[in-house]
Order: sequence, then structure tokens, then C-alpha cells
Amino acid sequence: MVDVLAQEELTVDGLCGSWTMEQRARGHRHSTDDLLTAWYACEKTSSRQRLLDLGSGIGTVGLMTLWRSDGATLTAVEAQEVSFALLLRNIARNGLEARVRAVHGDLRQVRFPGETFDVVTGSPPYFNVKDGVVPLDSQKAHARFELRGDVTDYCAAAVAALAPGGAFVFCFPTAQRQRALVACAAAGLHVWAYCDVVPREGLPALFTLFHCGVASAGAPPTVVETPYQVRHADGSQSAQHAAARASFGLGLQRG
Repeated sequence: MVDVLAQEELTVDGLCGSWTMEQRARGHRHSTDDLLTAWYACEKTSSRQRLLDLGSGIGTVGLMTLWRSDGATLTAVEAQEVSFALLLRNIARNGLEARVRAVHGDLRQVRFPGETFDVVTGSPPYFNVKDGVVPLDSQKAHARFELRGDVTDYCAAAVAALAPGGAFVFCFPTAQRQRALVACAAAGLHVWAYCDVVPREGLPALFTLFHCGVASAGAPPTVVETPYQVRHADGSQSAQHAAARASFGLGLQRG
């Protein structure tokens, strides 16, 4: 088997608590939207024994959610070769083989007959291929552009996998919030709440966190939450973001 990481420069970085991750020095890397998707999933749910992460990438969202879910198991689905190789390495480096099942496949096709999940997470790619220049780097291209499905496909995969009362949590650009809401409705999901994330005081929201479940009669109206602010105008970290990081065993982030 060809080692797709043989010529890669990798860094080892903190993920949560004592868990670490390998990621490409010049590839697609762990970001604030990963951390906050996992945080929102943990804050919004109490039953998290069976987790499913769609389009897992190198595993950050799924593994962070797992870290805060005592006794839980995680199924992580990823199709892109380099990201899947790093996902496997990150599972192994943290000794999580007994708790994590990695599936190398396209989320539009992978299904789990007879299985359901309490919490499904996902970070759909943000851009249609018509909306920008697709990177030559395969990992960056698949992480950013809709080369293997879009937010509608993530919603459909989540509905197919959710246990009764289960939750689907994902992030998507605030500028495309309406597109995400339409995708949820089309798939039969009800958005219980959403929260815009402002990167720095005074700037517009960058992305939105969504908390959804299978639609049912009499579902309450969607709660539009107070925006989450990552940094103050002077660049210092907000108390809310410091608390979110602390919930994953991470310290103050500077710079």
C-alpha cells in the first residue's frame, strides 16, 4: 500500500486534554470552527453514547466530542485519502482503536443499516466549485469545496443515521445561513437553535452553528441565540471562548 504521507511534513499539536493530533504543516489544519462545532454538540446534548462524524477530515470534531463523552464510541466517515490516513494516525496515537471506527467512504453512500447514533456532527465544505479557485492540493480542495456533496447531503446522511431524539450539529458560513436552513428542511430536519460566531468584536459573523433533530409535529420555534464572540476588539480572547477551550482541557490562546 502506498503511504500517502511519506513525503509530508507533519506537525504534532494539542487537540484536547492529553490527546494530540498530527496534521500537515502546509495542508488543511484544525480550526476554530472545528473546536466550536464539537463544543456546541457537547453543550446541546446530554446523551452521547454513540457518535457519528460525517466528513471527519483528520478527526478533530469527532475526537473532541468523544473526549467530552465518557464511555462513548465514535464512527468517523472520511473519503479523502490524505485526511483518512491522518485520521487513522490520530486514532492510534491516542490509543482510541477500541472506541473509534474509521470508515473510508463517501458520506453520500455510506449508511449503517440497523445502527443509529445519538449525536451526528459535521463540517460541510463551505463553497461551490463555481464560487472560487479550487486548490490543486486534494486535501485542501475537498475540505473547502463541494467536491463530494454539499450541506444537503450532510443533512440527508444525518437523518438516515439519527436515533429517535438524536441531534445533528454542524457549522456553515453565516452568509449562507439560509441555504443551510433550506437544506435542513428539505431533509426533514427541524433546527432547534442556531448561533452565529463573530471572530472579533466589530466584525460580521463568520460562520453559524446549528443544532437540529428530525422534524416532528409541534416542534418549538427555532431559537436564535446571542452571537458567540471569539475575541474582543483589542484581540484578547473572550471569556466565553476561554471557557469553551477550557471545557476541552485547553488553556488560554494568545495572538
